[in-house]
Amino acid sequence: MTGTFMGMPAFPDAAREAVGDRVLRANLRRATHTIRDKRARAVAELADWDRLRAAGKAVKDHTLRHLDRYLLQLEESVTAAGGTVHWAADADEANRIVTGLVLATGEREVVKVKSMATQEIGLNEALEAAGIAAYETDLAELIVQLGHDRPSHILVPAIHRNRAEIRDVFAAEMGHWGRPAPDGLGDDPRELAEAARLHLREKFLRAKVGVSGANFMVAETGTMVVFESEGNGRMCLTLPETLISVVGIEKVVPTFRDLEIFLQTLPRSSTAERMNPYTTMWTGTIAGDGPSAFHLVLLDNGRTDTLADPVGRQALRCIRCSACLNVCPVYERAGGHAYGSAYPGPIGAILSPQLRGTGSEIDASLPYASTLCGACYEVCPVAIDIPEVLVHLRERVAQGGPVTREGVRVRIRPARGHTAERAAMRAARLLLDHPGALRAGERLLARARRLRPRRLPGPGRAWTDSRELPELPAESFRDWWDRERGTGGGTP
Repeated sequence: MTGTFMGMPAFPDAAREAVGDRVLRANLRRATHTIRDKRARAVAELADWDRLRAAGKAVKDHTLRHLDRYLLQLEESVTAAGGTVHWAADADEANRIVTGLVLATGEREVVKVKSMATQEIGLNEALEAAGIAAYETDLAELIVQLGHDRPSHILVPAIHRNRAEIRDVFAAEMGHWGRPAPDGLGDDPRELAEAARLHLREKFLRAKVGVSGANFMVAETGTMVVFESEGNGRMCLTLPETLISVVGIEKVVPTFRDLEIFLQTLPRSSTAERMNPYTTMWTGTIAGDGPSAFHLVLLDNGRTDTLADPVGRQALRCIRCSACLNVCPVYERAGGHAYGSAYPGPIGAILSPQLRGTGSEIDASLPYASTLCGACYEVCPVAIDIPEVLVHLRERVAQGGPVTREGVRVRIRPARGHTAERAAMRAARLLLDHPGALRAGERLLARARRLRPRRLPGPGRAWTDSRELPELPAESFRDWWDRERGTGGGTP
């Protein structure tokens, strides 16, 4: 595998291959069930969880409504604290800015904090093209990088790997990137963590440039906030002489007090911890303490277009906790790679098609990568109604409607099967507009229940290839209603 998601097939094709991988399914089932159960217990400890959830939603919605004002306030605050702010309209511009900043230092390597934004824009590949080595320091990201793999989870990028696979990756690849793995390395988690610690230590002590993202940015003070569990991020954020942070514009919050909400909801929703192990905050630069140069790259890359959609904009509330991935039955079986994006799972299914547009095969298929069961909405700490946005995006794709992306009006190509879907919807509308025909059809089907097939014919065969048809009830709802209510009219 390569490190990018370019040229990925549509979700159904990628998922079909993933579902056939028994090891992958076992790894995902074990990990997601463990995380979701721990999260449920951690959330249940807070009697005011629903109020915290509503408060987080309110803060994010307020900020998005006034994003222009808070971004300008953030720029003023960061600049006043000694930092430099850069604005990037898209991935190419962000990559050019960061590459230029690194080259200006004369360095040819950087250490990186785990960052979804830099994965989104393909920063590592852009730096490599410029002759700059980017070393991931988060343990899971290190596993992905050493394995020439792609991340498959927001919180645990190497969730698709088991301990034996990780040991093999460390033994085979660490020597090519720096300090080799110890001889006779086993698959005990403590041994693997120690091997990673020794491998990374020399990089931390040598690197002059660090690259990060941020979980939150505080407009009133210019403070950057990074949540992490290992301490590697803090090494990247404090030891280098130059720090470059690439952050999506939606990550801003108005005041320092607003962090109180997310300091409670994010750890419990992501790692099921009462308090985050390492929460690093910094404001600009301070002589003799931490990096002497700080650059903030504010990334748009489709976020402004997403903000313009009254339904879809709620995806920008996301705080990247990954709770929705851990409860999603589709993600559990298909894995993260099938989503063809740095953002897998339910949130990726609504975020990626908005950030990238729905013109490609993979992005047009993502809104359909869901059963609409609603489990993702129930666990979201900022109450993103993912099923609502999925249906909204399905309508956009099915209609093949025009959308605007970077000022260019383009036509969305409907994905495979959407023509048949539209025909089925028209037939359903015709039937529902004529109650007499609907009633006659239902009675005919009720009389033919004994002829229930095991597999559906035609296009329905794809559905029954992987599912069993549900058992039919002994009587229809209309017959039950007539018997219980005695209306005789057949209409509830």
